[in-house]
Amino acid sequence: MRHVFEGLAKVCKQLKTAIETEYTQSAADLSAFAPLQGDTPVGKLVASLSAKTALAQIEALATVTPEELTQHASLDKSLKENNPKEKAAQLRLRARRITAIAANAASKGAQVDQAVVAKLKGLADSYRTAQTAAALAAKQFKEGENLLPGTGGETWRELFEAARKFAIESHPDKSFPALGADAPCPLCQQPLAEGSDRLLRFEAFIQQEAEKTSQARRVALYAEYKPFAAQVLTLNLDDVTYGEIEALDPQLAADAKAFEPLLAARQEAIKAAVISHQWDDVSQPLVNPTERLQALADKLNAEAVTLEKASDEKARATLQKQFLELDARVRLSQIKDAVVTAVNRLAHQAKLTKCLSAVKTNAISLKASELAEKVVSKELADALNREFKALGVGTLRVSLQSRSDRGKALHKLKLELPQSRSPSDILSEGEQRAIAIGSFLAEVGLSGGKGGIVFDDPVSSLDHRRRERVAKRLTAEAAQRQVVVFTHDIYFLCLLVEEAKLAGVPIATQSLTRRAEGFGVADPDLPFEGKTASKRVSALKAQHQAIAKLHKDGEEQEHRRQTVDAYFRLRMAWERAVEEVLLREVILRFRKGVETQRLAGVVVEDDDYAQVNAGMTKCSNYAHDKALMGGVAVPEPDELLADIMALETWRGQVETRNVNTAKKRKAGPAVASLAAAP
Repeated sequence: MRHVFEGLAKVCKQLKTAIETEYTQSAADLSAFAPLQGDTPVGKLVASLSAKTALAQIEALATVTPEELTQHASLDKSLKENNPKEKAAQLRLRARRITAIAANAASKGAQVDQAVVAKLKGLADSYRTAQTAAALAAKQFKEGENLLPGTGGETWRELFEAARKFAIESHPDKSFPALGADAPCPLCQQPLAEGSDRLLRFEAFIQQEAEKTSQARRVALYAEYKPFAAQVLTLNLDDVTYGEIEALDPQLAADAKAFEPLLAARQEAIKAAVISHQWDDVSQPLVNPTERLQALADKLNAEAVTLEKASDEKARATLQKQFLELDARVRLSQIKDAVVTAVNRLAHQAKLTKCLSAVKTNAISLKASELAEKVVSKELADALNREFKALGVGTLRVSLQSRSDRGKALHKLKLELPQSRSPSDILSEGEQRAIAIGSFLAEVGLSGGKGGIVFDDPVSSLDHRRRERVAKRLTAEAAQRQVVVFTHDIYFLCLLVEEAKLAGVPIATQSLTRRAEGFGVADPDLPFEGKTASKRVSALKAQHQAIAKLHKDGEEQEHRRQTVDAYFRLRMAWERAVEEVLLREVILRFRKGVETQRLAGVVVEDDDYAQVNAGMTKCSNYAHDKALMGGVAVPEPDELLADIMALETWRGQVETRNVNTAKKRKAGPAVASLAAAP
C-alpha cells in the first residue's frame, strides 16, 4: 500500500510540472486587443476579458447585420460631409422623384395585376356561357320557320333594335312590335300582313331570359373592358431619375426601365385573352419593382435625416457615439475568432489552476495514514502469508507491527527481508508479481464479495515454476467467482486449461485480434498455436481459400507470402498431430507430466514415419526464408490443398487405428489371464 501512495505522490508531482508547463503555454496575449478598448460596449468587454467572459456576449457584439453595416457606412459618410444641410436637401429631392416612380409603378402594376385578370376572366367566361345559352335559344327559335341565316344573331339583334327605335317615329300611335297586319314595316315599309305575327314572335325571343342575360353580361364585360383597353400604362421614368437610380442600384434601374414595356405587353395579352379565352399567357404576375424603389427612397430619406442631425452639434455628438459603437463592433467581427481563442485560453488556465490544487500531495499523505489505521490488521497479514505460500513465495512473510500514538493503537504490515533494503532491489520480477497477486487476492478474499476479478499478464515468462502455482491458485479462485485472465503466454494458457479440467471448473477461451473493424475484436477460437490438430487443419483450409483468391486475382507477392506462411503453419500442424494423434497426448508441449496410461493406444509404423518425414520435409523447404525471398517457387493453391488433405487423411487413419489398438490392448491381458488358468 505504501508503494501505491508513494507512486501516486510521484505521479502528482509529475502532473504538477506538466500543468505548470501547459499553463505557461496557454497564456493569452491580450495586448493585441488594446486598440478596441474605449468607452463602448466592445471596449469595456475587451478591457475585462477573463475566464468568465461569456462567449455568447462576444458573439452578440461581433455579429453585425447588413443593415448595421449600411448604417455604419452612412454615419461615416455623414460625419465627414462638409455641408450636410445642402446634401440632405439633394437627397430628399432625389428620394421624392424615386418615390413618384415607385407610386406610378404600384398604380400601373395594379391595373394589370392578377385581380384585374381574374375579374375580366370572370366577366368574359360569364358572357361566353350566356352567349352559348342564347345561341341555343336562337336555334330553337328558328326551328320550324323559314328564316334567313343569322336570324337571332348579333347583327340581326342590332337591326331589330333599330326598327324598335324607328317605330317610335313612324308609328307614334302604336307600341312596337304590336303594329297590326295593315301597318307598314318600319324597315321595308311594305304592309306587314303575316309579318306582324312574326314581329311578335321576334319580340318574344328578344325578351327570353337567356337573351336578356347574354345582353346584360355583354354590357357588364364591355363596361369593364373599355376603360381597361383605353388606359395608358407608362411610368414617366425620365432620364434624370433613371440616372440617379442607376448610380445607386444599376440592377434596379434596369428592372424599372424594363417594367414599362412589360406593362404594355401584359395589357395587350389580357385584351387578346378576353377575345380568345386563352388565359395561360397572363397566368403569372409581373415582378413589380415598387418595393425596391420605395426602399431606395426610404434609404435616401434616412441618409438625409442623418445629415441634418450631423449639422446640429448635439445631434452630431449622438451620431458620433453611434458610429464609434458600430465601428468597434465591425472591428471586433474581424478578429472575433482571436478573441474567442483568448477567452478559451483564459478558461483553460483557470481549470489548470484548479488542477494544481488537486495534485497537492498533502491529501495523499493523510489518506495513506487513514487507510493504514483502518485497513491493516492481523487478519490481512495471515491472508497475505497464505497467498504467498500458495503462489510459491512462502519464504517471504509479512509481520504486524504495532505502536501507540496519542492513545491510539497504530498497526502496519512489514515484509520481512534479510536486509533493510527496498523489496524491488532484491526480489525477482516473478516474486514481485507473486506478491502483487497475493496482496490482491488477500484483499479480495477479505472483502466478502463475489464479484468478478480481472488479471492482465499475471505471470512472467521467465518464471516457469511459479506459473504453475499461479495457474492453480487462479483456478481455485474461479471456483468461487468469475476470473478473467488476459495473457500472451500460450504455456500459461495451457496450464490454466489443464488446472480447470482437473478441478472441474468451467473455462471459456477466446482470443483478441486486430481486424479491419478495429483492435481487440473477440474471436471464440484460440490462436493457431493453441488449437488442436483438427482445428489447425480447419484453419489451414480457410487460409487456402484466401490464397486461392489471391492467386486468381493476380496478387503474386501477397500470394507468395501467404503460401509461405501456410506451409510454416502446416509444419506446426504436423508437429501437433504427432503429439496429439500419433503419440495420443502421452507427452504434450506446455503440459507438465507424462501420461503413460495413454501408451495403450500408441503404435508407430514405418508408414507413419515416412508420411511424417515427407510432410515435415516439404513444409520445411517452403517455410524457410529463401522461399519468401524468391529462391524457391511456391506451390500452386491446388498443391497446397493436397498437402493439407494429406495431413488430414493421415490424422484420421492414425486416430482410428489408435482407438482400436487401445481397445485390443486393454482387453488383451484379461483374455491372456483366462487362457493361462488351469
